[in-house]
Amino acid sequence: MKYRNAIILILLIIITDQVLKIYVKTHFCNGDDVKIMGSWFRLHFIENEGMAYGLKISESVVGKLLLSSFRLIAVVFGFFLLKKLVAKGYKRGVVICGSLILAGALGNLIDSLFYGQIFSESTYSCFSGNYESMSSMLSHHNREAVAHFTKYGEGYGKFLQGKVVDMFYFPMVDMMMPSWVPFLGGKNFVFFEPVFNFADAAISVGVVTLVIFQKSLLTKHEPQQQVQTES
Repeated sequence: MKYRNAIILILLIIITDQVLKIYVKTHFCNGDDVKIMGSWFRLHFIENEGMAYGLKISESVVGKLLLSSFRLIAVVFGFFLLKKLVAKGYKRGVVICGSLILAGALGNLIDSLFYGQIFSESTYSCFSGNYESMSSMLSHHNREAVAHFTKYGEGYGKFLQGKVVDMFYFPMVDMMMPSWVPFLGGKNFVFFEPVFNFADAAISVGVVTLVIFQKSLLTKHEPQQQVQTES
């Protein structure tokens, strides 16, 4: 697989990720929950200052700055490493997985770098809630309650302090556990509970594929050698 094709794949993932995030950021109140396919697939808008699926390394501003800086360094190194994988003849699957991981990291990095500079705050409000459809949500919204674009530098945060936009929610199992179940008895159990975005999904697919198929993927294409027969 050519490096150019890997870059095209990365760009397509980033564009898809950012289009989804910008739409949700500018149309949803923080906390809005909209049913897409019954109760098990919803768009649920939240923002986080941490890693994929809302994980954090610290609650402080310093932790946020460290995470954003680490992302920036990792993305720069990722492009260098991806080019090396292509140059050394690794299989197409490895390059694709590497592109997915790199694109996901860059997608969330864009949020951290710039969203605080270009968007107003998305705060929880009395207008956020649960809706049966997109049309129902949009028709009940006060447009002044959702975030909007601002002049660069006049947003809710500083450079490197933007919040990552998440929206995909798949609570495929939502039930009250029987009292006899250890530790969870009598409590509400939800699976899958984390809210994530398209960039997170790209990272997860790339990492899981590499882990499962590492033996077959992490090998190089060997050049075919011509065997000369002696007459």
